[in-house]
Amino acid sequence: MATPLSSLFDDLPNVQIVDVGASWAGDNAPYHDMLLRGDATLLGFEPATDQLEILKSRGIPGTTYRSEAIGDGSIGTLHLCHSPGMTSLLEPDQRFLQHFHGFPEWARVQDTAPLKTHRLDDIPEAEGMDYLKIDIQGGELQAFQGAPRLLDEALVVQTEVQFVPFYKDQPLFAELDQTLRQHGFVFHRLVEMMSRTFAPMLINDNIFAGISQHLWADAIYVRDFTTFQDMEPTQLLKLSKVMHDVYKSIDMVGLALAKVDEKEGGNRHLQYLEWVTPQLGQ
Repeated sequence: MATPLSSLFDDLPNVQIVDVGASWAGDNAPYHDMLLRGDATLLGFEPATDQLEILKSRGIPGTTYRSEAIGDGSIGTLHLCHSPGMTSLLEPDQRFLQHFHGFPEWARVQDTAPLKTHRLDDIPEAEGMDYLKIDIQGGELQAFQGAPRLLDEALVVQTEVQFVPFYKDQPLFAELDQTLRQHGFVFHRLVEMMSRTFAPMLINDNIFAGISQHLWADAIYVRDFTTFQDMEPTQLLKLSKVMHDVYKSIDMVGLALAKVDEKEGGNRHLQYLEWVTPQLGQ
């Protein structure tokens, strides 16, 4: 079901995306196709200089990248790890990491440096944020604390969440869930659930294989669907575009479009139902 919602409705408003921790590891972001179609614009933040240059060099239309480290506005200590993907403002917690293959070495701290963080609410270019994607190695809660105003207005959030701490004093899924609910979001679902095998067991010599222990995932949050009737049609259409194009949540899209019809007197919901039904299973 890869057909975008804009192929059915040609009057959909553009979505403003903010990506905090936008580094590129070879896989396209979930919103990538929206950018290529001109259905969205992106403001991305990536403080790692080498990654920032890679992002800029890709030349994807509608994108702007900045080097600020997003947080709560405080100055923290950046822990530079053997694997750049483990680098964080939080100190790795070897008590937990030692139980899983690879992580003790990947999280070995090679150096530290002071790092000033910036509040998302203080960055004018982030105004009008509809859709937030964030993955900053345990710093997500601090970033939320620096963006209360923007979160109150946003429609969809995709955030990395941890179920077991990789870092000392790392906020886990429960803390992030509580914060987002305070800003009017409800949990939708988990994507990319990741697990690993407890050491010393090893399955087929694959250190990335998992059996039972869930460690982290990306969690999708949406504006509380019990308040859809209080939202503007433009907001509901933007939400519909993201939830259809990125997450294929067609039942939620149907609900949002039905609320648009109640406000505008159209029949978008029925049009969508007739259009999307043949695509199911594709």
